[in-house]
Amino acid sequence: MVKTDESNKIVESSLEFDNHTFVSFLNDSKTGLRGFIAIHRQNGDIPSFGATRMWHYDSDEEAMDDALRLSRMMSYKSALAGLPYGGAKGVIILNSNTLDTRKRNRLLEAYAENVERLNKQFITGTDVGLTQKDLDAMNKKSKHIVGFNGDATEHTALGILCGIETCLGKIFEDGSIAGRSFAIQGLGKIGSSIIDYIYDDAKKIFVSDTDKDIVRDIKNKYPKVKVIDPLDIHKQDVDVFSPCALSHAVNSETVSELSCKIIAGGANNQLENEKTGELLYKLGILYAPDYVINAGGLISVTDEFEHSKYSRKRVEDKVIRIKDTLDKIFKSSEKHNKAPNVVADEMAKRIVDKYK
Repeated sequence: MVKTDESNKIVESSLEFDNHTFVSFLNDSKTGLRGFIAIHRQNGDIPSFGATRMWHYDSDEEAMDDALRLSRMMSYKSALAGLPYGGAKGVIILNSNTLDTRKRNRLLEAYAENVERLNKQFITGTDVGLTQKDLDAMNKKSKHIVGFNGDATEHTALGILCGIETCLGKIFEDGSIAGRSFAIQGLGKIGSSIIDYIYDDAKKIFVSDTDKDIVRDIKNKYPKVKVIDPLDIHKQDVDVFSPCALSHAVNSETVSELSCKIIAGGANNQLENEKTGELLYKLGILYAPDYVINAGGLISVTDEFEHSKYSRKRVEDKVIRIKDTLDKIFKSSEKHNKAPNVVADEMAKRIVDKYK
């Protein structure tokens, strides 16, 4: 746990630090666990939500920055989804122990023990790098693990579909997928689920992923998709570019190469910075703020936390409200001549800043 003055200075010196409520450095020599838990905001006694990811980082500082950045995004995501929870994030640094099943389970159990010690302040589930089996291992050591009811990935994809349809309606006055073209970057759980939703109606679907095995499987399942080099997927002349890989797909280098009308995808932190979103706005490219349209997974796991019995309809009804939120953002964007990402941040910050 970060307690010392020196450690606090390291955290506070990060460009991603936003007066976070809590930051803990995890370092267990017995299991090889190394990582961070960051709580951005806490709404009174209500717990903060955020999934846990396992990823390779070049340094502890890089992992800490990711935890700080993503936990802030989770606060904003929760706020604009109409949820009362603050945002948090868990980050586990990938190492050799995670390649051996027994060692991996012990590491995850040690991580879950840290979650448990926070006494319901932090509720977590799976993000990039973790599986349902990993979730089962974590669940042995903490009561504050979610992701067992329904399919959070499916609900995330549904929210993104709602976002895409809202954007299409804004640009073409018709929110139909039919006859539209798409470029999907990243073919993991979210990217492949989006293909499943749009495949029958879309005119063209370009796809890319750095994993050749995943690309092969997608091509076999969806033969009409056209596979593109990952370095060129964002350059396709399409109606919708959908980033579903990792952060900063839209940056100072790629923004000038875009040939899309809409950006709406599942990845977190798609924009390199706020200015990138403002540049998209000036270029006339409609951007659906990522944490608004990919909130379906969070909506799903918070519903699990609130209700002992799963109701698909109840969750879907909540997810579909993403359309209304996005419509409000776009209307405010037009009225005040501000980029949608700026409007969304301002709306979320007003809510989150009221938490005590």
